[in-house]
Amino acid sequence: MSLSTARALLEKAGPLHADVIAVKVGKAVIDLHTPIDDASVLVPLTASSQEGLEVIRHSTAHVMADAVQRLFPGTKVTIGPSTEDGFYYDFDRKEGAFTEEDLAKIEDEMRAIIAKDSTFRRDEVSRDEAHALFAKLGESYKLEILQRIPEGERISLYRHGESGKEWVDLCAGPHVPSTKHLAAVKLTAVAGAYWRGDERNPMLQRIYGTAFPSQQALDEHLKALEEAKARDHRKLGKELELFHFDPVAPAMPFFLPKGARVYNGLVEFVRKLYDRDGYEEVITPQVFSPKLFETSGHLANYGDNLYRTWTSDQFELPVHGDGHSASTLQKELEANSFALKPMNCPCHCVIFGSKRRSYRELPWRVADFGRLHRYERGGVVHGLSRVRTFCQDDAHIFCAESQVAEEIEKFILMLREVYDAFQFSDVNIKLATRPEKRLGTDEEWDRSEGALQEGLERAGLPFEITPGEGAFYGPKIEFHVKDALKRSWQLGTIQFDPNLPQRFELGFIGDDGKEHRPVMLHRAILGSLERFFSVLLEHCAGAFPTWLAPVQVRVLTVSEKSNAYAAQVMEAMQARGLRVEADLGPEKLGAKVREGRMARVPYLVVVGPKDAEAGTVSARSRDAGELGAMPLEAFLDRVVPEAAMPVKKK
Repeated sequence: MSLSTARALLEKAGPLHADVIAVKVGKAVIDLHTPIDDASVLVPLTASSQEGLEVIRHSTAHVMADAVQRLFPGTKVTIGPSTEDGFYYDFDRKEGAFTEEDLAKIEDEMRAIIAKDSTFRRDEVSRDEAHALFAKLGESYKLEILQRIPEGERISLYRHGESGKEWVDLCAGPHVPSTKHLAAVKLTAVAGAYWRGDERNPMLQRIYGTAFPSQQALDEHLKALEEAKARDHRKLGKELELFHFDPVAPAMPFFLPKGARVYNGLVEFVRKLYDRDGYEEVITPQVFSPKLFETSGHLANYGDNLYRTWTSDQFELPVHGDGHSASTLQKELEANSFALKPMNCPCHCVIFGSKRRSYRELPWRVADFGRLHRYERGGVVHGLSRVRTFCQDDAHIFCAESQVAEEIEKFILMLREVYDAFQFSDVNIKLATRPEKRLGTDEEWDRSEGALQEGLERAGLPFEITPGEGAFYGPKIEFHVKDALKRSWQLGTIQFDPNLPQRFELGFIGDDGKEHRPVMLHRAILGSLERFFSVLLEHCAGAFPTWLAPVQVRVLTVSEKSNAYAAQVMEAMQARGLRVEADLGPEKLGAKVREGRMARVPYLVVVGPKDAEAGTVSARSRDAGELGAMPLEAFLDRVVPEAAMPVKKK
């Protein structure tokens, strides 16, 4: 059968519905202009589908780049992908940064382009033809992208616009049939971004935008964005004095006293669960010989993200002219210099292998809150969400393969308990299976995937299988939670790893007296504590649950005459284990209440002369509103249980 476009093949079966903007072939999404030879494999996609939305957004990115080059001649284009919430395009503009006024002009020009209902046309060309075109246009970034396309792969261009004035891009697609499908667009921000995320490359300007099939859907999204801005953890972190960033330690947070209380509260909460559920905590070094990471495989596969260090007793710097080149020294440093650990799993393998183990010791659940360091590129770091130093609620379970399903079931029960404590009620579970490039045999993958699936089924939880999304060394279960703004975050994970036990030659003596290889389960519930802190902060808009809040009660005085009684109230609260502070200043009570509400303190307690006489307090709950006057002991009986960590008894 000769090749025909997807549109032509679909139209043979009947009139093509106007809402169809692309098609799906297996996992791939292609547009209606792409040649194909079999209509039976085509699944039509509408604008309302998730895949269709991605096509709309990528097409809108092309229109935006067209508008930018019309308004600002000489601007070079780079790449413009769709994203989870919209799209962006990176530009190299020498005349200065884009302004908010520029974004408004670009948006108007985009609407004018869209209104002309221009067709998106796909042209497949030779490498030489593409090179000649973009060389003529002066698009140096497109030439670089062209060079990276492997030999033998199709090279396609996409054009739209008036005949003779078409805007053209080097792109694999897919795109909507025409610009009329781009019904609602909005440019949202502009920021700097290094070319290919590498600070050694030129700084570009990234314009962000979003697009939807209808204006109503766009309006709803923009409303959610405004709420997200109000909840931005960087903004709240500054307002609530939780953490601070400083250029002396790029992308490495300073947790201030209140932030440290929350951070340590997270660690203490998880530790209590560990004590209950049979985990043993260890403390491991932060700096290691490269031999450790050579054994684990991280030196070869993760070397660019390692922080390396060296000391004077390791290397004697070459004297000028002694025959040592800079490149030789660099290779020696890379091969021999120590490194800060980016993860804990190799350390735990060292501990497991430090003595002869018996099957009676398994499963061995080992936890570690060690500091980790990873060199993240400047273009990807973002507040607490992506930092260069962090800690994980990291633990590993060494067990026999027959114990895997039971351990997964126990882990899931712990995870659900934790997420319930933070009011993450919408949790989606995904079982990520073998990728194309992987270690091990198909038989080993069958067993490992089967063990994870059995664990999920034993826990009685629904899950989705995501083929090909597993790690190269083993399958994994991912836990995705939705926050108060319905945004999805991947937090917890448990991964099946037969690889590291093999690399570290770990073993245990079974009940048959023979040597056996253990399975290693990597697991985390919160994941990076820094990232979880950011997610939780935005989820609760700074109103931490009482048990985790840095200050649980703030005592406010009507006047300075009540300071002595306020001190007695604070002492009684602290004796019951509450974290309490007082506002004893001369300001009016209304101002003190407003300040307490802005600080998201769970309980505000007002004391005056009458309270001192009666032994009462006037309480206000952040969540329940005014509680009125009550005896101090009655207030404590209400708050103390709420302030306790929500750890169930075994």
